[in-house]
Amino acid sequence: MYTCGVTVYDDCHIGHARSLYIFDVIRRYLKYRGFKVNFVRNITDIDDKIINRAKELKCGWQELVKKYIDRYYEDLAALGIEKADFEPRATENIPDMIKYIEELITKGYAYVTDTGAYFSVRGFKDYGKLSGQGIDQMLEGVRKEPDETKKDPLDFALWKKSKEGEPSWKSPWCDGRPGWHIECSVMSQKFLKTDTLDIHAGGRDLIFPHHENEVAQAEAKTGKPFAKYWLHHGLLTINSQKMAKSLGNFVTVSDFLAKYKNADLLKLLFLSAHYSSPVDYTDEKIAEAKEALERILIFMDKAKDAKASPKNNPAIDEVKNRFIESMDDDFNTPKGLAAVFDLVNLANKNIDYAGLVAVARDAISEFLQILGVSLKVKTEGALSDKEIESKIAERNQARKNKDYVLSDKIRKELEAKGVILEDTKDGTTWRRKF
Repeated sequence: MYTCGVTVYDDCHIGHARSLYIFDVIRRYLKYRGFKVNFVRNITDIDDKIINRAKELKCGWQELVKKYIDRYYEDLAALGIEKADFEPRATENIPDMIKYIEELITKGYAYVTDTGAYFSVRGFKDYGKLSGQGIDQMLEGVRKEPDETKKDPLDFALWKKSKEGEPSWKSPWCDGRPGWHIECSVMSQKFLKTDTLDIHAGGRDLIFPHHENEVAQAEAKTGKPFAKYWLHHGLLTINSQKMAKSLGNFVTVSDFLAKYKNADLLKLLFLSAHYSSPVDYTDEKIAEAKEALERILIFMDKAKDAKASPKNNPAIDEVKNRFIESMDDDFNTPKGLAAVFDLVNLANKNIDYAGLVAVARDAISEFLQILGVSLKVKTEGALSDKEIESKIAERNQARKNKDYVLSDKIRKELEAKGVILEDTKDGTTWRRKF
């Protein structure tokens, strides 16, 4: 499985987070179903955007790239998303790209001009099959640059001649750098050791021209299908608007985590829509995700000491099967998530049956692990478990002494510090407020 990763010229935003997260969930689920998954996610570390941003910030492009690769890995860790098996950088694979381009030229699919090497789109008869666009449709959307030397407006750069002062590598044609599209064709096949990938994934906005061009390059070179399955996630909007710095609605991963303190909220928002559908991010939807997460946390806390029954429960088995059927059906996470909440509801209705509660709890844990939902609540600066138990013991003594003023004071003190008490027939239980 290969997914298009980030171009490291700025911080990751929550649109990147959706892509990184949803394909991590798909990998986790495939492993759960018994597949051995080789997962490659690239890093584009040379690109016009990188060069322009470095100029804007008056720093070296390598310095810029290092800074944002470090930030990218910090964001991955903060989101609880695992690294891919390979995360190749474009600049580390340039010799392979040059060989690939040479082969395309030899086969007559590419040509050289004064400004670089180009792929001849009309020479590849299946061009447009991925995006379903005809050549005439594509021509309407092509921007013709005034200094263009290519034979056809649709032809795209495999190798670009560098301007003065820009980063460059030596090639048989000119000093320059690879085009964006060639990077992914080369690195996906190289690191997955195959001409035909099982799964190629990325955002819907990459279908044309990026993925279309990848298909053309790869199939022109090998004569084989490039990918068996294409997975494209829908795009993210903010309050129904496209996210853009100019609109002031640009939300980075670190912005989100600074505000809400919990990556699970963002994940629950993403899980609530099918990966191929768009997602609209709003404060109201994050509030709904918070309520949903609290429901799970409250149940898991109630169920933490329940002992599992040696027998499976038919009602729980039915819900578990529904989760698997939903995820088997093109990774339908909204239905999969609904099955998780069905387990919570079923167990809450039968809370006095410890065996059933324990089996439900274990199934929920298993499914949330597949979905990458950690249920971790940040407790920095909070009371330790030992301090809480000590306060509860003090409160119990106050209640025994009928000192209800002190008992109430301790309850309020604990609540102010994020601890909720619940008095039951079996004694006082507690949980951390989310």
